[in-house]
Amino acid sequence: MSLDEDLILHMHEVLYRYTDDTVGGKYKTENNLIMARDMQGRVSVRFRPVSAAETAEAMEQLVLAYTAARDESGLNQLLLIPCVILDFLCIHPFADGNGRMSRLLTLLLLYKNGYDVGKYVSFEQQIQNDKGSYYDALYESSKGWHESENTYFSFMENFLVTLYRCYKELDSRFSSENGKVIPKHERVEQTVLNSILPISKYDVCAALPDVSPSTVEAVIGKMVKEGRVKKVGSTRNAKYLNVRFAKGSK
Repeated sequence: MSLDEDLILHMHEVLYRYTDDTVGGKYKTENNLIMARDMQGRVSVRFRPVSAAETAEAMEQLVLAYTAARDESGLNQLLLIPCVILDFLCIHPFADGNGRMSRLLTLLLLYKNGYDVGKYVSFEQQIQNDKGSYYDALYESSKGWHESENTYFSFMENFLVTLYRCYKELDSRFSSENGKVIPKHERVEQTVLNSILPISKYDVCAALPDVSPSTVEAVIGKMVKEGRVKKVGSTRNAKYLNVRFAKGSK
C-alpha cells in the first residue's frame, strides 16, 4: 500500500461507506475553517486550511514531497511521519473526517516503517488522553504554514511522546501476568523463546524498551550456554532461535 492520492481517497470512501453521507472519497468542494471556542464561549477562526480550489494540487504536492523525502538517504523516517500528517491537517482536504483520516494515515506510515504498536494499543486513544497538548502542538506548528515559515517541532515532539506512551502501555500489558509483575529477565527469555524466527538482541531491545541492552545481552548469553537457544549467523549480525525451532538453521 503506497501512500498516494488514490489510497487516501479510497480510505476516506471506506470510512464513510456505511453512512448516509455522500462526501466519502471526495475532496471538499467548499472552503472549510478550523474553529476554536474560548472559556467565555466565543468562537474564533483557529486556522484557515487550503481552499477547495487548491486542494487537489496541494494533495498532489504532499504525496510528491513525501515520496522524495522518504527516498532520501539518512533521513529519519520516524521524524518524517508527523511532518506529513501536519501538512495533511493544514490542507484539510475533506469536508469531514480529516482528523480520523490523519490518525489512519499515521498508523499506515508507522506500519510501513516497522512500528506496529498500533495493532495492540490505540494511538488515537493516547491522543484523546491528552488532547489539549495535541491541539496546542498542532496550533503551534501550523503558525505560518501557508508562508512556509512554520516549525514542525512542536507537532513532532507531541507525536513522539504519544508513540512512546503507546509502547509504554504495550509494555505494561506484557510485563504482568495474572496481576503479578514478570521480572525483566523472564520477559527477555519469553521474547526469545516465543519467536519462531531468529531474533537479534536489537529486536529484543525494541520489543522491551524498558530493559537495558546489557540485561538483554546477559540473559541471551546465559540461554546460549544452557543450550536453550541457538546462535544463528556471524557475531556482528547474530540472531538467536529457540532450539525447538532451530532444526535446519545455519
